[in-house]
Amino acid sequence: MTKIILVLLIALTFEAVGVVFLSGGLKQIGEPKTINVSEIVALIKRGATNRSLLAGIFFEAIFFGVLLYLLSQRDVSLIWPLTSLGFVITAIAAKIFLHETVSPMRWGGVLLIVLGAALITYSEKFKETTPLEAPLGANSDR
Repeated sequence: MTKIILVLLIALTFEAVGVVFLSGGLKQIGEPKTINVSEIVALIKRGATNRSLLAGIFFEAIFFGVLLYLLSQRDVSLIWPLTSLGFVITAIAAKIFLHETVSPMRWGGVLLIVLGAALITYSEKFKETTPLEAPLGANSDR
């Protein structure tokens, strides 16, 4: 279980870095001035050549690859909720690298996410100590 959590935390760090790069890149390319074909094409060209945006996509792809590996190793009901810890890392990265203001209420939300992830992790430990349940469709009354 420790290995899975460690790999997940590394992957979530890649995700947070990717989100920071994506946010920075999207701010750099700007918004379309008008909604027409030529402006949308120009926006796509700016996005396709923006290094921050491309770096963000790269880091998100690494995260997704590791996520696929983790989902092949453990239950989705464990791994997917634990990816919410990425919000913690992303909030910290946004504060440090994007100089965003993270209000006390947002930090409270981050704390709730951490508590939820802790409950999910604890439930996996509890699952390992309980006897196996009967397979679906099996009827123990007969």
